[in-house]
Amino acid sequence: MLTIHELVKRYGGFTAVDGLNLEVPDGSIFGFVGPNGAGKTTTMKIMAGLLQATSGEVLMDGENLIANPRLLHRKMGYMPDFFGVYDNLKVSEYMDFYAGTYHIPYRDRKDLIASLLDIVDLSHKEDAYVDSLSRGMKQRLCLARSLVHDPAFLILDEPASGLDPRARVEMKEVLKGLKTMGKTILISSHILPELAEMCTEIGIIDHGKMVAQGSVQEIMRNLSQKRIIMVKPLGQMEKLVHLLEEMPQVTEVIENTADCEFAFDGSEEELAEVLKRLIGQEIPLLAFYEKEGNLEEIFMRVTGGVQEL
Repeated sequence: MLTIHELVKRYGGFTAVDGLNLEVPDGSIFGFVGPNGAGKTTTMKIMAGLLQATSGEVLMDGENLIANPRLLHRKMGYMPDFFGVYDNLKVSEYMDFYAGTYHIPYRDRKDLIASLLDIVDLSHKEDAYVDSLSRGMKQRLCLARSLVHDPAFLILDEPASGLDPRARVEMKEVLKGLKTMGKTILISSHILPELAEMCTEIGIIDHGKMVAQGSVQEIMRNLSQKRIIMVKPLGQMEKLVHLLEEMPQVTEVIENTADCEFAFDGSEEELAEVLKRLIGQEIPLLAFYEKEGNLEEIFMRVTGGVQEL
C-alpha cells in the first residue's frame, strides 16, 4: 500500500499541498481528481521524486520514499501530462534509450522492449519513427517508457488528455491490463465518467487537502446519506409502489413511466428482504439495482460549486 501522510508543499507564502493524507491500496486503479490548482500535479511530482516536499511522508509498504530516492525511482513509474518524445528516433530506439537510463543490460533490452510494446499494442510500430505516430500512440509509447524498469506503482498525469474517443478506449484497455498484471495505478483525468467506470477508488483534492476518498458509491452514500434503488416491473406498478411505501426503510418513492426508484436507508440484509418481499408478492421484476453515483455530481458537491477541472 502507498500512504501519503501529512504532505505539505509551500512556495513562499502559498501552500499548494496542505497536510494531504491519502491511501492507495495495492492492485487498485486510483482516480485522483480536483479543480485546477488543487494540488494534484504537485502531489504526483512529489511522489515521483521530481519535487521536494516541505514536510510529510510518502510511504510504500512502510518505507519512506522521500527519504530513499533510490527506492522511489525503482518502485515508481511516472507519466507526466506534458511528455517529451524524440521525434527523430524510431520507436525501438526510443525505448532502448530509456532502458539504458535505467541500466537495463543491453542483452535483455530487445525482449523487454518487445514485451512492453506488446502490452501497449505498438508492436507493429517498432520500426516507425516517433514523429509518425498519432497522439494516442505517443501516449501509449510514453506509458511503455514508464514501465521500462518494471515499477510496482504507476503515476499517470492526464494520460487520456487530448485523445479522441477511440484512443481513450484503447488507453483504458491498456490500463485495465496493467491492473491484472498487479500494477497499482494512480491516475488523474478530466474525463470523470471514465474514471468512475475504470477506477476502484477515487480521491478528490481541493485547496491541497483530500476532501473525499473511497469508491464512487461510498462517497455518494456519505454525501447523500441515502441509497437510491431502481426497480423496473413488468406491470403492476401501482401495487409495487404501494408495497414500497409500506416498508419502514424506504423513505421516498418516485414513480416514473416504466420504472420507479426509492430512497433506502437500511442495511444490505434489509435491502435483500425488500427484494424478497416483492418477489413473494408476485411482482414481476425486470430489474432491481442500486443507482450508480455520478462522479461529476460528487465532484461539484465536495468542491463547493462549479469549477473548471
